[in-house]
Amino acid sequence: MCLKLVLNMAVATLRTEGTGPSFGATRQALLEAAADVFTRVGFRQATIREICQRAGANVAAINYHFGDKAGLYSEVLTTEGELAQRRFPAEAGVSKQASPEARLTAFIRSFLQRVLAEDLANRHGRMMAREMVEPTAALDRLVREVIQPQANLLATIVRALLPPGTDQTTARLCGLSIVGQILFYAHCRPVITRLEPRRAYDLVELDRLTSHITRFSLAALREFSRRPDSPALGVRRAASSRRAIRSKR
Repeated sequence: MCLKLVLNMAVATLRTEGTGPSFGATRQALLEAAADVFTRVGFRQATIREICQRAGANVAAINYHFGDKAGLYSEVLTTEGELAQRRFPAEAGVSKQASPEARLTAFIRSFLQRVLAEDLANRHGRMMAREMVEPTAALDRLVREVIQPQANLLATIVRALLPPGTDQTTARLCGLSIVGQILFYAHCRPVITRLEPRRAYDLVELDRLTSHITRFSLAALREFSRRPDSPALGVRRAASSRRAIRSKR
């Protein structure tokens, strides 16, 4: 009860300070400090006290600016995702009027840049890796505001490369397969660097990976174009045939 009273009084004090330069500076300092702490120990092990100490802020500042630790974490995770997206945009400056192949190449390259850039991988990448193992409520916001728009873009590109009328399941799985190839090089990086210790993730390697994943994916999509009867379509036809046989009995 006493601690709650102290926090409420501190928050009330903060509210009387207005929204001047120090207000924004405190909020930004909390985001920076929290990003470092969350990256190092994760959301569950992070403490408000350590974050505030690193930010040089009052312990009530988190409640005032973000509501609670969960609110702060959600803001950090989404902000880091938006920063990565602004630095390496999914469309990478390629026009919407460009060919689907060119747009796919740009999408793959920018995605690789986001997951392999050392500074992004060391912060946002590590937080995302934890989210994949122990997802929090913050992941819902990140998906809605950052990831879903990218997924929609990839779906548009993939559909332009597949035959008209391709079922949604096949198109969705094709998109996920492309993303899976990209994420492999991020999540399995410690293994890859041990298997190939001389290989560095420099611009030359980035170009090589972009070319390989694009060619591999386009070859698979062209195969679907040559074989319009996708597995999903075949399953539906088989089910339809069984229903027709049962109806005749």
